[in-house]
Amino acid sequence: MRHQLSSDDITASIPNETTPLLIHSTGQRDTSPTRTHDALDSGIPPSFVGLAPGKANGSLDASITWRERFHSFQQNLGPTSVKKTVKQVGERVAQLDPLSPDHLKTALTSIPAVLLGCLLNILDGVSYGMIIFPATGVFSGLGPMGVSMFFVTAIVSQLIYTLGGSGFAGANGSMMIEVVPFFHILANSIASQIGEENPEAIIATTLVAYAFSSLLTGLTFLLLGKLKLGVVVGFFPRHILVGCIGGVGVFLIITGLAVCLRIPDDDFTMSWETIHLMFETHNLILWALPLALAILLRIITQKYHHQLIFPLFFTVIPLIFYIVVAAGRFDLGVLRKDGWLFDVGVTAGEHWYQFYSYLDFRYVWFSALWSTLPTQFALLFFNILHPPLNVPALAVSLDMDVNTDKELIAHGYSNLLSGLVGTVPNYLVYVNTLLFYRVGGTTRIASFLLAVATVGLLVIGTGPIAYLPVMVVGALIFVLGYDLVKEALWDTRHRTSTTEYITIVSIMVCMTVWDFVIGVVFGIIVSCFFFVVQNSHRRSIRSIFTGDTAMSAVRRPSFQRAYIREVARQTTVIRLQGFLFFGTITYVEEAIRDLIDGPSYQKNPVQFLVLDFANVAGVDMSSAEALVRVERLITAKCITLVFSGFEVDSPVGKALDSVGLLSAERVELFASFNDAMEWTENVYLRTWYRQQKHEIATAFAVPVRRQTDEGRLFIGSFVASPRRSHIREAGERTIASELATHQEQALSSEPLNTIIKAFSSYGVINPQQFAPISLYFDRIPVPPNYVLWKQGDQPDGLYILESGLVRAIYRFQNPAQDFEESMVAGTIAGELSALANSPRNCTAVVEHAGVLWKLSSANLHKLQIEQPELARIFLQFVLKAAHIDYDILLTAIASRH
Repeated sequence: MRHQLSSDDITASIPNETTPLLIHSTGQRDTSPTRTHDALDSGIPPSFVGLAPGKANGSLDASITWRERFHSFQQNLGPTSVKKTVKQVGERVAQLDPLSPDHLKTALTSIPAVLLGCLLNILDGVSYGMIIFPATGVFSGLGPMGVSMFFVTAIVSQLIYTLGGSGFAGANGSMMIEVVPFFHILANSIASQIGEENPEAIIATTLVAYAFSSLLTGLTFLLLGKLKLGVVVGFFPRHILVGCIGGVGVFLIITGLAVCLRIPDDDFTMSWETIHLMFETHNLILWALPLALAILLRIITQKYHHQLIFPLFFTVIPLIFYIVVAAGRFDLGVLRKDGWLFDVGVTAGEHWYQFYSYLDFRYVWFSALWSTLPTQFALLFFNILHPPLNVPALAVSLDMDVNTDKELIAHGYSNLLSGLVGTVPNYLVYVNTLLFYRVGGTTRIASFLLAVATVGLLVIGTGPIAYLPVMVVGALIFVLGYDLVKEALWDTRHRTSTTEYITIVSIMVCMTVWDFVIGVVFGIIVSCFFFVVQNSHRRSIRSIFTGDTAMSAVRRPSFQRAYIREVARQTTVIRLQGFLFFGTITYVEEAIRDLIDGPSYQKNPVQFLVLDFANVAGVDMSSAEALVRVERLITAKCITLVFSGFEVDSPVGKALDSVGLLSAERVELFASFNDAMEWTENVYLRTWYRQQKHEIATAFAVPVRRQTDEGRLFIGSFVASPRRSHIREAGERTIASELATHQEQALSSEPLNTIIKAFSSYGVINPQQFAPISLYFDRIPVPPNYVLWKQGDQPDGLYILESGLVRAIYRFQNPAQDFEESMVAGTIAGELSALANSPRNCTAVVEHAGVLWKLSSANLHKLQIEQPELARIFLQFVLKAAHIDYDILLTAIASRH
């Protein structure tokens, strides 16, 4: 009996949580309270010391480099580590004193759990062990051998987990029954290559192939655990695993029919001959009765949820069967001949170790073994997906904190040892372990007694199988097949998308019609295809807008700001998001072509195209090549392409630089969106001033970040163009009229001249009325890198910039959210904190040398006393300017993402 996890079961472990769990043995949720780890009485310490160093819960420690992981792996897998592990096992066995009163008491209280564990192992062994080998050709009659191999791998895993390998004290280990279809593929492939005339070689090579699958699985688990990659395995798409599980369920249903009808499962095809054979009266009874029993069990468990219903049900069936046989005085030989009992032939009297007599390396065909590698890797792929999903879910169910990587290491050792003793892969069984805990198997003593009892079952041998009713095994296989198919098709109908559900069904169909390996490969291919299709439908363009709605955080004189707000309509911003790949870049390219070639270009011509990559995770080669095509297209239109949101040495920067895009003539790159917008605004300003063939330094300053001649971008490009006309008209309405006003006033005294330039846009200023205010300002020449104040300092006044450039740096709790603001000549700095007498909210640093005029807090108080009316008008102007400046600042901060 097995439990395949649904997505509801894969949740984070929450301490002291009571978690309902979907159990396939009952078909219902178990609402009984779980026990905490502290309440579990461990007869042996719960883990090997130093066996799996790393973080709890198998979480991936990003601080550990790959070199450290590999070095740790070499140390943990070396001879010294193996000797240490063996020594630790010996010490743990020595700690188990069977004569200790506490241990004797624990052993007695564990008897119910041990009996339940034995019953579960018997049910699993006779149902799944019997079908390890195909029931055709040279493999017919090897069912008891499969049962022996089942018990051997169960004992090996049980001992490894019990002696400290697992963090679960009551862990139950058993064979991985989900890989039985792959075993049949291996066996049939080997038989077809060697030929039926060499039965010894076929069986020997098949046994070696089964053992090799254990070695391969164990080595992989050990590597994953030692390198602390257990969590990574869980990232594999869940719906592919669900599809594989559904395919296994269909296989088990077909196998159940084949077992009941006594025909090889490989010969079971949905042909008229098979259907006619199935509905013959005698054969119909043979498979319909176990199917009815399976349905009856699920009807019972739908209403009653006790964990013992499942094992008791399959205990009662043989009793009723033999009561009927005794009452009717039926002959067992006739019943066996008619298919009611298993006919195990000469293997019935064989000892459990008899299968080693078939394991003769003289008969092994290594060429045939080599040809099975593709199937081996498909089997391995399917094997490694289960423990990383089962272990965390079991930890949640039992309210325990376990290390997934440590559990993988335990699985590695148990499978390596199973391979060395010539048997099949194993793992920690979810449902068996849960039931074992529920009836008191919470200690390592109970787990050890289960291993001893399983050894007893192995020694008894497979002879009793000849007296086991076929309907018991058939019903068991039908129940498991039904559960797996139900989980794949019914339980996922509302939890998966349409494409995921199609993938699940497609995998099941491929596994049933063709091959399990083909089904796994097909599922991966289909998932990749749907992934591309789904992501190509996602909008990679977050937003499109013009520059006038997202101005940079630069404090400029109001007339410059008015000019920029008009001409910035020629700047188009496209904000991108997600991962740009061949499936999504097409939409971006089409959108850009529409902006440039479409009718909107005539109404709103574009001078700068800003592509913001702040929310882009990566760019593939196809996307980079598409952006090269975009660059060539817009260059032909004399449009400058501006990138923002990444550095040259970032993954995105390297991808674009690899195709030569960042080195193109009309391409600019800025680390932040604000820097990009600031640069385009500076280009607009410098272009207008150069058109007028005069530039007034006191009226204009730009926060240049790098040495570049922005004006060259417009030279020769605006001749008789709407873009040039728009810039000229906007400049005449804003900057030209403001400069004319300043020239008419012909003021030469400072700081009055700077004050009037700073506030003239907010109202009428009477120079004579404002003349006395110059007495309250102090002139401060400042060199580059001079710190005016630091964030958190107490304010000492406000500043008006006559010349130069000041940059304000806003520090937030998250360094990634830090922001910078530039202040040019003709603007105010530090006004709000000075008026409110509150700590500075930024650090102000002089970037370009200049002259500042400072109104100290003392002089401001003096101005309010001596010139109250002038102080009132001045403060009104200051607040108006601050209101506009901070609105733009907040907009710029909000528009970063």
